[in-house]
Amino acid sequence: MKYYIAADHAGIDIKAYVKELFEARGHEVIDLGPYNKDRVDYPDFAAKVCQEVLANPESKGILICGSGIGMSMSANKFDGIRAALCHNEYSAKMAREHNDANVICLGERVSGYGIVEAIVEAWDKASFEGGRHEGRVEKINNLGSCRV
Repeated sequence: MKYYIAADHAGIDIKAYVKELFEARGHEVIDLGPYNKDRVDYPDFAAKVCQEVLANPESKGILICGSGIGMSMSANKFDGIRAALCHNEYSAKMAREHNDANVICLGERVSGYGIVEAIVEAWDKASFEGGRHEGRVEKINNLGSCRV
């Protein structure tokens, strides 16, 4: 599996750790930055990852900021992206199995290294169950063009 990873300045330390975890599990991980702790805007890096995931449908994305909230909000603005903010193993597992999430969002200031490792393992082991969830995922995908 190919993963695209990016962070903002508040997620740079966990980004390096997560990259290593996925590579140790045999995945190719493309780091889209940033590469230092200079202040950057998380929507710019969410866009980089989401554009790659959309261009490469068999890939997945990993986004990290301080809380994970800004990255998840930014990523979910892209039609076809189903980004899940995960702070524990269960949410990571369900995001993949029930929601076919193609981007995982993590918060460096919220989750420590141990829990991030457990989240990554749960995310990586899980796969979309399909079946009764397919119709719901299709409804999520169709929301991208909705306007009130």
